[in-house]
Amino acid sequence: MSGTVPTISDSHLADVGGLPVHRSLPRRERRTVGAWCFLDHFGPVDVTPSQTMTVGPHPHIGLHTVTWLLSGEVLHSDSLGNEQLICPGELNLMTSGRGIAHAEDGRDHSTGIMDGVQLWVAQPETTRHDPPSFAHHEELPIFDLQTGTATVLVGEFAGARSSVHVDSPLVGVDIAASGPLEVPVDPTFEYGFAVLDGHLRFARAEARPDQFVFVGTGRDALQFDLDMGSRVLLLGGEPFAEEILMWWNFVARTRAEIERAYADWSSTAERFGSVRSTLDRIEAPRPFWLH
Repeated sequence: MSGTVPTISDSHLADVGGLPVHRSLPRRERRTVGAWCFLDHFGPVDVTPSQTMTVGPHPHIGLHTVTWLLSGEVLHSDSLGNEQLICPGELNLMTSGRGIAHAEDGRDHSTGIMDGVQLWVAQPETTRHDPPSFAHHEELPIFDLQTGTATVLVGEFAGARSSVHVDSPLVGVDIAASGPLEVPVDPTFEYGFAVLDGHLRFARAEARPDQFVFVGTGRDALQFDLDMGSRVLLLGGEPFAEEILMWWNFVARTRAEIERAYADWSSTAERFGSVRSTLDRIEAPRPFWLH
């Protein structure tokens, strides 16, 4: 096994929709892994009627959102008219293309533990102006790792392929296991681990919950060790060749595109449509360069 020396970065703690969120991507030292450009781990938190996920209608452009719950339930609503309850073991994929809006509401399911991740995938130039879409996946490939299981969220891993469609060569795998593991990977992909629970050791580096380990390209296998009860998210993909500009909920290429999206959302233009939700609409912050 060869490849670059792994680097570990801490997540940034924030509050999103009433829940504590650890943001591992983007970070100053690591903006993307393949086309993966955003990673929020929300929870785990014991939700109540006054503390649960309440993310009101807000817009996106130029990305896929990938929502994966470890526990709890959330209702997705979007401007295409979709309303979809997502539960653990299921995956929501929303493709924004030229523009979509959605809301995420956990108020009707506000007991127990809420824990999950939301990821963004930057769309390439060839698809980022296409119409938006939404897909819900109730079943994903799960395979045995002897000391645990792995669920393929996106792409192909160890001979198992997910039906989730994205626009770039990618892989995303939820690994819940313990002990030493070795898994085959594509040496042309760059990879990273997000530690959701427990501890991960990789090439003499040790990472704790809500740290991100970037391991780069050039490896045909990944050898790592997990403590009992650990859960990690393995992300990989071909290095994204396009330079992206991210501002708020928008993934674009230029400031002019961001300014247009900001103006369209602020003026309630038809571009983003409307979302059937009783949650308050989230206003867009003014881009800092316009101040």
